[in-house]
Amino acid sequence: MLRRKPTRLELKLDDIDEFESIRKDLETRKKQKEDVEGVGTSDGEGATGLSSDPKSREQMINDRIGYKPQPKPNNRTSQFGNLEF
Repeated sequence: MLRRKPTRLELKLDDIDEFESIRKDLETRKKQKEDVEGVGTSDGEGATGLSSDPKSREQMINDRIGYKPQPKPNNRTSQFGNLEF
């Protein structure tokens, strides 16, 4: 295998401009996303979810994701089936 000298990389003005434009674009997207999330939580649900008890927070999350938990029956046949000893 032939050994060659390392290739020199040069930073050009165009590369710097491209980097800056991409960075600004990402920052604006991030700010827009934060603004959208801030608006979603400013209607009262987000503030009450943080300060209230865990049950209401859990209920809020369940409502948001569409989960409707079914109550668990407390009789022994539901826990162990129809086992006879």
